[in-house]
Amino acid sequence: MVATLHDPDLPDDLYEQLQELATVENRSINTQVITLLRNALSAKRKQAEDHRRQNVAKLLEETRHRHRVNPADLGLPHLQPHY
Repeated sequence: MVATLHDPDLPDDLYEQLQELATVENRSINTQVITLLRNALSAKRKQAEDHRRQNVAKLLEETRHRHRVNPADLGLPHLQPHY
């Protein structure tokens, strides 16, 4: 299924820039809009994924450096896991 975007009310200067770019890249305005949207969305997805990866890496690093606490150090009994 192909969605249709009707009359997006683009400002004249933006439409002119879009038209110029489409002409330079030998595309229709419609194809140019789709190309620009795909590229922008792809960049945003990559940026979000990179940010998530950085957060995971930071969390893992913080976890590695976290001091392990022995329950006995806090006066708590050592509990054996139940298998």
